[in-house]
Order: sequence, then structure tokens, then C-alpha cells
Amino acid sequence: MVRVPEPGRWRSEKVSHGYVADYKPFVMVDGQGVRCSLYVSGCLFGCEGCYNEAAWSFRYGRPYDDELEERILVDLAHEAVQGLTLMGGEPFLNTRVCLRLLHRVRERFGRSRDVWCWSGYTFEQLLAEGAAGRADTLALLDGLDVLVDGPFLIERRDLSLAFRGSTNQRVLDVPASLAARRPIVWAGASDARRSDADAGSSPSDLAPTVSHADRVARRALL
Repeated sequence: MVRVPEPGRWRSEKVSHGYVADYKPFVMVDGQGVRCSLYVSGCLFGCEGCYNEAAWSFRYGRPYDDELEERILVDLAHEAVQGLTLMGGEPFLNTRVCLRLLHRVRERFGRSRDVWCWSGYTFEQLLAEGAAGRADTLALLDGLDVLVDGPFLIERRDLSLAFRGSTNQRVLDVPASLAARRPIVWAGASDARRSDADAGSSPSDLAPTVSHADRVARRALL
């Protein structure tokens, strides 16, 4: 059963050790377009069927450092790249790493690179975390463009969905949601589904329908 925290009980500064599980540049499965994806280490939700259970440990992988940060910024500068994706693990329990990188990305690229994030928290829970004193949660949320929210629920699994593993999860337009103080579905999420050929694969291996422009951009990177 997925763990549900009381607002403010789980705090990044108490559990995170600043580790990352993986970094994958130039991928097209972690959001729209060609992306650079950082997988942070550590998660407390404990979703049954999680595709990245090894990354539940906050000491899995290696420490995030200046060298990796510079590599990500160089990769993001490629003209074919649309943006950065923050995954895990749980990004909102690793806000020191995520905010550090996010600040550098916005400083260098402004809004020319979008930022996606996957979280076991719902949008409403993240607002409650902020109200409970977790300013880091609101700071990270405020820097995102798209949030895929909610835990993976194996009883609601639907591998035909793009960007999600179960039907409870939502793909949200973060600026619009924050302005409205309620979840607003990202416009590109409507009717987005994976192909039948992808059924049965793990979420990290599954790609949404890829446009011809995305395929051309990917080839330019190889």
C-alpha cells in the first residue's frame, strides 16, 4: 500500500543525501520532445510495482556534483533539446539537488527549455506541504512547467497511457494550476496514449507517440 505522509512530516533536508540514481541525455520517453532526464535517489512512497525500486534508497547511485551539473547544462544547450526532466526517486524529497539545477537552468536558458517532473505527491498535497512550512516544495513547484502527479497504483495500471503508468496520475500545467490554485491538465495530455506495441514494457522504457520532428531531432544528436 502506498504511504501517504501527513503534510510537513517528510522533509527533504532530513532524508536526502544529495545522491542521483542516473542521468540520461537526449531521450524521448520522459516527456514531450527530446529531453535530458535526471533521476534523483530516494523515495518514501513505496509504490507496489515501481519500475525503479532500487532508487528508493537515498544513497543509491552517486553524489550530485559540479561535473554532472555542467554536463547537463551543456547537453541542454543542444538545439534539438526541448527541456529537462526531473524524476526519481522522489524529486520533492531531493529539493536541494533539484533546486540547484533548476536555478542554473533558468539562469542560462530562461523559459526556452521546459522542465517536467514526476512526483508521488499530488498537486494538492504539494500545496499542503508548502502550507505546512516546506518552502522548498513551493520553490520547486513554482519552477516547473509540467508535473505528472500522484503515486503509481498497480490496481489502476494502464500502460496505454502516455507519460503515466496508472489512471490516477495526471499531467498538469503547473503555471496554470498555480494561478488557479487547482489542478489544470496540460493541454498536450488530452487523448495521449502509447502504441499497442509498447504494452507490457516498464514505464521507463515506454515512449509516447513521437512526431517526425522529434525523430529528426533525435537523429541529429546521434
